[in-house]
Amino acid sequence: MHAFIKFCATCAAVFFAVSIVLVVLYSFVPVRYTPLMFLRKVEAFSRNERLPLKHEWVPIEQISPDMISAVIESEDAHFYDHGGFSFSDMLDAFYRNRRWGCIVAGGSTISQQTAKNVFCTPSRTYTRKLFEAYFTVLIELLWGKQRILEVYLNVIELGDGVFGVESAAEEYFCTSALRLTPRQSDALTEVIPCPRCYSRWLYGIE
Repeated sequence: MHAFIKFCATCAAVFFAVSIVLVVLYSFVPVRYTPLMFLRKVEAFSRNERLPLKHEWVPIEQISPDMISAVIESEDAHFYDHGGFSFSDMLDAFYRNRRWGCIVAGGSTISQQTAKNVFCTPSRTYTRKLFEAYFTVLIELLWGKQRILEVYLNVIELGDGVFGVESAAEEYFCTSALRLTPRQSDALTEVIPCPRCYSRWLYGIE
């Protein structure tokens, strides 16, 4: 029993050390690959399909202010006011989902979504939510709001194999993230809840 406890303690110590190193590293290094990107490639491979990933990192200064505002308004209106979690939004989502009898709303903040996208899988389990909460606390402490927003906008899934607003702007509108119009920015935020379902109608929006 003593050996087992020691083993578990060692594993926990290694996990905490590695996770902190990763979070510190990603505080200034672009996030080029995420667990969700890997999962999408595996899913395509299992269907004997080829899925080229479209992902181009740009600094937040090269992203349209209209896009930034649209994402905050749509996904997390209190982004700059909370410490990573919005308990009022969580409670509101809980009651709405219970009223409808299924999941129709989520209470995750941009910080939580960023933690999930960069460090976790999209599985809907309590274990994943625990890891998500842990990494949310870390990035709030070590990154700050501007970096969280920058990473979020660069790794968010916006179509089948399309990740980040720069790649989405090029794919759907033949422009750059910096030149996204208010209408295009609003359209991109509309597909965030289910990008592989809704992204097809983005083509042709001006």
